[in-house]
Amino acid sequence: MTDKTKRDMGDSETGGKADKSSTPKMQRRDFVTKGMMGIGAGLAGTQLIACGEKKNGAAQPPQTRSVSTTHSAAPESFHVPPGQLDDYYGFWSGGQSGEIRVVGVPSMRELKRIPVFNRCSASGWGGDDFSKALLGGKFSGDTHHVHLSYTHGTYDGRYVYVNDKAGARLARVRLDTFAVDHITFLPNSAGTHGIFPQRHKTGLVLCNSEFRLPMPNDGTAMEDELTYAAMHTAVDGETMEVKWQVMVEGNLDLCATDYEGNYSFATCYNSEGGAWLEDMMAADQDYLYVFHLANIEEAVKAGKTMTVGKSKVPVVDARGKNSPYVQRIPVPKSPHGVNVEPRGKYAIVAGKLSPTCSVVEIAKLADLFAGKLEPADCIVARPEVGLGPLHTCFDGKGFAYTSIFIDSMITKWDIAKAIEAHNGADVEPIVQKLDVHYQVGHINASMSETKDADGKWLIALCKFSKDRFLNVGPLHGENDQLIDISGDTMKLMHDGPTAPEPHDCVLVRLDLINPVKISPRTGPRFDLYNKWAKEDGVNLLRDNVVKRKGKHVRVYMTSMAPEFGTGEIKVKSGDIVQVILTNQDEVEDLSHGFCMTGHDVNFLVNPQDTNSMTFVAGEPGLYWFYCPWFCHALHLEMRGRMYVEA
Repeated sequence: MTDKTKRDMGDSETGGKADKSSTPKMQRRDFVTKGMMGIGAGLAGTQLIACGEKKNGAAQPPQTRSVSTTHSAAPESFHVPPGQLDDYYGFWSGGQSGEIRVVGVPSMRELKRIPVFNRCSASGWGGDDFSKALLGGKFSGDTHHVHLSYTHGTYDGRYVYVNDKAGARLARVRLDTFAVDHITFLPNSAGTHGIFPQRHKTGLVLCNSEFRLPMPNDGTAMEDELTYAAMHTAVDGETMEVKWQVMVEGNLDLCATDYEGNYSFATCYNSEGGAWLEDMMAADQDYLYVFHLANIEEAVKAGKTMTVGKSKVPVVDARGKNSPYVQRIPVPKSPHGVNVEPRGKYAIVAGKLSPTCSVVEIAKLADLFAGKLEPADCIVARPEVGLGPLHTCFDGKGFAYTSIFIDSMITKWDIAKAIEAHNGADVEPIVQKLDVHYQVGHINASMSETKDADGKWLIALCKFSKDRFLNVGPLHGENDQLIDISGDTMKLMHDGPTAPEPHDCVLVRLDLINPVKISPRTGPRFDLYNKWAKEDGVNLLRDNVVKRKGKHVRVYMTSMAPEFGTGEIKVKSGDIVQVILTNQDEVEDLSHGFCMTGHDVNFLVNPQDTNSMTFVAGEPGLYWFYCPWFCHALHLEMRGRMYVEA
């Protein structure tokens, strides 16, 4: 190993001249050395072990570093006083919760949880009629990646898209209401992981299926993994319709798009085609898949496609070799993140089982697809950044920031100098390595994934919190850390525990998001409510009536603090009862709800909004319904009775 490699990969606790005056009293390196180095060495084999010295046959942590490893006392600038607003909206995926979390930055105050692929007792999501139909009976999900819609390379404040890895679904949230309006099931897909919208306009949202399947997945050839394939799926970001799929042989991980609308990217691991861990790490390299969107769409238009299984979605079969549709750029084994820097010139690929990032020049891709270059010719730099690089974000000043999982740090590096060093210049691209706590996964910086990256704040989403917070039992909270990147060096400003497991986040300038305060009464939900009202000759904003058709009973109700427009409902045991409630109040914050005792019915209705839930009337008897949202001094008196007759 060269002296330069030793310097780059050295230990931030023992190397450099860091100021220890404000360093937390804990031995992070003890944890990393005894725990993760052993795990990393076992998983990664010689590629990771080679970055450290060996003593008595065992891998040891590297010991020297020439770059800065700053710990700084937090200045006052990140504090947001009571009554003042944050500068950024942060959108966090909720992981196994199936939700999206909205966080103010830099205060790190949680503002809202948006239920998506989950059941929410507070709002009724998953139980109300609209969301229940969207979810299709699947009430658990795993949200990993959140991305906003774009226009001209920056966020347009219209939509947030989020994946469900567990259920092969893509959801869209309206940003005027901060509520889901569409969920799309992705055919022929399993483990839908990386997603990314096009950046030149609200066009396609590209989705990667990480788990390969037999094609078709109809119960035949299930044990022959050499026949498995994965899908790169295009969803129309406006209609949420699946437009086409490209079938490839590798496991597709993270996704990205360029700024011109020409390409989408997918990191691919397990190019070996294995089904088990040891089979997936045999090869020395895997690939960055580059999809040529115009060529794919021409093939779809010309009918050069197939269908798979019961789905009618056109599929371009691009398995096994480079083609006009897909090119495979070789990168070190098991790549994870792929991120495009704000100028749109380079895509950065991080390799989990390599200490390097690969810098791909996007301008070279046209010649690659034209057959004028070999795939490897598109790589213009490969800096060594640390043990276990995962994701990269940007400050708009030419610097990249990469999360280092095993070393538990953020590496700041200079893209231009990395390219110079790759071409033989004697320059050092690594600027700083900052310890974070612990085992950082995704990171993102303010406006990083747009042309307007501003280099103010970086969020590190650390998987482990260990001793950072009060012990709450075996399942610890995770640790989101706020880092100031506005100066020459990164500064750790704030720790914040989070409920497991936020996976990824984006930070969006305040002025780009313009939510409403009163329901606009538009979109698919109101198309549904208006259809029902038209069928029954009812005015949703005014009428309190009951419509019965056999055993089906529709109860149209209004509410205005502190009372419901209907105080009594009379039904028979076994009736299918649908309560459709409209909140007549026009005061922001004055939300009502409807909770029917003994019937698992509880839902929210915001000002000027309508919501509905359907249930089966239970055993004969008297049941009270009430408003569960505190709305008035006489809130407790806001109630009514349902009489259930035999």
